[in-house]
Amino acid sequence: MSTRIPDYSVTGEGERTVFLLHGAFGAKEYWREQIQSFSSAGWRVVAWDAPGYGCSPLPDPFNIEVCAHALGRLLEREGGHCNVLLGHSMGGMIAQRAYDYFPAHIHGLVLSATSAAFGQADGEWQRKFVADRVAPLDAGRTVAEHAPIFLPTMMAPGACGPAVDRVVNTVAQMRPETFRAAIVAITRYEGRAVLPRIAVPTLAIAGELDRTAPAEVMQKMSTKIAGAEFVTMPGVGHFGWAEQPNAFNTLVLDFLDRRIPRVAGQ
Repeated sequence: MSTRIPDYSVTGEGERTVFLLHGAFGAKEYWREQIQSFSSAGWRVVAWDAPGYGCSPLPDPFNIEVCAHALGRLLEREGGHCNVLLGHSMGGMIAQRAYDYFPAHIHGLVLSATSAAFGQADGEWQRKFVADRVAPLDAGRTVAEHAPIFLPTMMAPGACGPAVDRVVNTVAQMRPETFRAAIVAITRYEGRAVLPRIAVPTLAIAGELDRTAPAEVMQKMSTKIAGAEFVTMPGVGHFGWAEQPNAFNTLVLDFLDRRIPRVAGQ
């Protein structure tokens, strides 16, 4: 297993750190509104490129477990006295598995539009999930051509704005091998056994219109985590933090203020 530390950025100062973990379709650049909002609120913010994203080489194999171990190395280097993982979609899976591996380093979780398992790979919904994302590449379309077409289908009708544009532009730059590997990694993840072991404050955020990580699935997942809070963002799809960044940031900062203790002197 590679011991490389993934590429990442650090913004702000302090003893409390939020680690931003992007989804299968993304990179650290698309968190601009969250980085600004959280750092302005006094949090130190670390945004990473998962292994295989940005300048990071694609590991072989690539899976949620490999990413969680890479995150553990980043936590050891950049973590402080209080570390919160904010994971979106695939990043939420990585956050859950990282907690399983490194609970002493993690003091809170924010799980955005994610799940604890993909389900049966041969199920009708699962097959359609893969086909909708991979078939256009198999037909010769590039990621740059595909992203502006399929990403809006994961959002609320008419979703727009700088953060939405940034999602599309960021995904358009993904390497096709990473795009494919991430989809396979999601379909093979099984982490439901982790949920009862989570013993830190946890917030689960779902989008009312999200068909990729439906609100009812996320609500059920949250009941398996002791003391977890669950909230549905109305009128958004899979990318609530980009579709309505101000509302998303307010939800997260309210949770952090209420549930994550301050370090003495902060």
